[in-house]
Amino acid sequence: MSLFDQINGLRHTAMITNTVGGDIAELELRHRRHARVEDRIRCWKATGAVHQPAWDAGTNEAWLNTTLVAMTLIAWSQMIGFDGALKIAEPASFRTQVLHVAGQWATRGRRLHLHLDRNWPHTPVIAAAFTRIRTAFAYP
Repeated sequence: MSLFDQINGLRHTAMITNTVGGDIAELELRHRRHARVEDRIRCWKATGAVHQPAWDAGTNEAWLNTTLVAMTLIAWSQMIGFDGALKIAEPASFRTQVLHVAGQWATRGRRLHLHLDRNWPHTPVIAAAFTRIRTAFAYP
């Protein structure tokens, strides 16, 4: 058996730290929080943070702010609306499966309707996520 064997879908991990004292659970929690931050930074880079379009700082600052908003909206919609594989999908696969669907907004009787392409394989999942997000923040 090696450290890289997977048992029941879990991996063995090891941490090396120079922290003196402390509870092992606290150290692991600190480590997992840091790993989550690094995961968000990786997703931000995949959203376009590394492709700065111009030479001047103002334009690049606007681009970075736009990519931050995009990454935040993707993470927020995954957390609130989606289940399964799309809840933890990388930005590239989320973009391909969810954001590239042909759709149209319509307002009828003061209600907002979303019409999606019937032939898109992820239409039922997207419609369910849209309903979850709309009902999560329903107003009277």
